[in-house]
Amino acid sequence: MRKTTYILPAIVIAVAIFLSSLFIVDEREKALVLQFGRVVSVKEDPGLAFKIPLIQEVARYDDRILSLDVDPLEVTPLDDRRLVVDAFARYRIADVNRFREATGASGDTSVRMASARLDSILRAQTREVLGSVTSDDILSSDRAALMVRIRDGAVGQAQALGLQVIDVRLKRTDLPTQNLEATFERMRAEREREATDERARGNEAAQRVRAQADRTVVELTSEAQREAEIIRGEADATRNGVFAEAFGQDEEFFEFYRSLNAYRAALRGENSSMVISPNGEFFDYLRSPTGGRPAPTPGAPRPEAEVQAEEAAELEAAQQALEATEQATETEEESDTAVDNEEVNEVEDAEEGVND
Repeated sequence: MRKTTYILPAIVIAVAIFLSSLFIVDEREKALVLQFGRVVSVKEDPGLAFKIPLIQEVARYDDRILSLDVDPLEVTPLDDRRLVVDAFARYRIADVNRFREATGASGDTSVRMASARLDSILRAQTREVLGSVTSDDILSSDRAALMVRIRDGAVGQAQALGLQVIDVRLKRTDLPTQNLEATFERMRAEREREATDERARGNEAAQRVRAQADRTVVELTSEAQREAEIIRGEADATRNGVFAEAFGQDEEFFEFYRSLNAYRAALRGENSSMVISPNGEFFDYLRSPTGGRPAPTPGAPRPEAEVQAEEAAELEAAQQALEATEQATETEEESDTAVDNEEVNEVEDAEEGVND
């Protein structure tokens, strides 16, 4: 009975000591076995592991990929245009032994301390890399190469902390708030200057086209007027020839006919007023059938047949003179119409050429 009393507690104590010597390493973590604060072994593989109870302890560290958001920082590229850059990084604990030596802690505390140290490293590398290029390079497609340079520069310093920097990305690149208005004003001024230059070039081209068009119009109009004067001169010559032929047949009748046309044109209106001497030549045929000419002297009576033949000849000559006069008038009107039509056609052709 006395042996049973001692055996049971011994078994319980032995089981407790055995269980306390076992610990499990999760697949998402790594572990250090410490003895009096000194690292005895490193457990990187997941599974069951052993330690000496009461003497050794286990420090666990996260083996997953961790994220770090770098606080926004202001950088000054080569062109002195200050930019506000926001970045983030992906990293993991690669060497837990060195990581413990660098941070002196374990768990979440060690991660916070390592993140603060890594943040300082990344900020310094970001300023160094972005300060060696222009703002256009930062905002262009070359920024991918710049991010690689930042990561490569931070890798060496992060290894001293037992960290592996996997990736660094620039999330946002903006102008400082105090510089936005000045930048917008500068951009607006540049666009206005470009617009003014474009308008000036357009006005210059328009002036050249307009001057060329005006010169073309003047040349075509002058040519049309010259040809019109030639045609008008030829028509006048034809008309004068017809008039001369008509005059030669019966001058007295032609003068009478012209006077009648003048009376018709002058006295056409009902309220026509004329300031002219009543004894002027204009009214000769109104005062006398012979137009102021002396009447023929009566001679010996001629035979009736001779008188009728002479009257018939005079009537025929008058009709021929009338037809010649009407033909001359029609010829003059046709020539004027042809000249006017040709001038209109020339001007229309000139306008079409200008529009083209």
